Amino acid sequence: MAIASRPMTLAEFLKRHGDSAVLEYANGVVTGKMPPSIPHGGLASLVVGAINGFAHPRKLGFAFVEVRVTVPGAEVSRVPDISVYVWHRIERDRLAREQGASIPPDIAIEIASPGQSRQKQIERCREFIEQGARIALMFNLRTRSVIDVRAGGIERRLRGDDVLDFDEVIPGLRLVVGELYAMLDFK
Repeated sequence: MAIASRPMTLAEFLKRHGDSAVLEYANGVVTGKMPPSIPHGGLASLVVGAINGFAHPRKLGFAFVEVRVTVPGAEVSRVPDISVYVWHRIERDRLAREQGASIPPDIAIEIASPGQSRQKQIERCREFIEQGARIALMFNLRTRSVIDVRAGGIERRLRGDDVLDFDEVIPGLRLVVGELYAMLDFK
């Protein structure tokens, strides 16, 4: 859903809306993000907790929620649901961190909400890979699956006992897809 009545430049967008986590920019068009549902927010919390619980104590990386990513040279400014950066790529300057990220995340994660096109979410994942992310994931709450997108056009659908292997970015981190979704059943 386009928000702006006229096309604007990336610089205009960032000046006006750079501090908004609900607006994004791509090639002159400003769009709004869907508000997260309880399952969406719950899954995001579980994934962030699992990643940070493993990676942070080992100083391997950190997962951030709703951080604006504006890569220089790209006419895009996105807010992935989760952005994961390896430890040495995390901006150390506190004030610079407040401006969002100017480098692509190592792992970009999207969680499809009701009403969102799953195909558009997968296209966003491909966009993150094109900008330099090493892994992009699209969690689909409806089918309890994950589309794992990697460089070279590699895409896999994972579900149930399938393992999300983050080893190339965060050595040793593996999450079982079905276990993440099962935690949302509150049994």
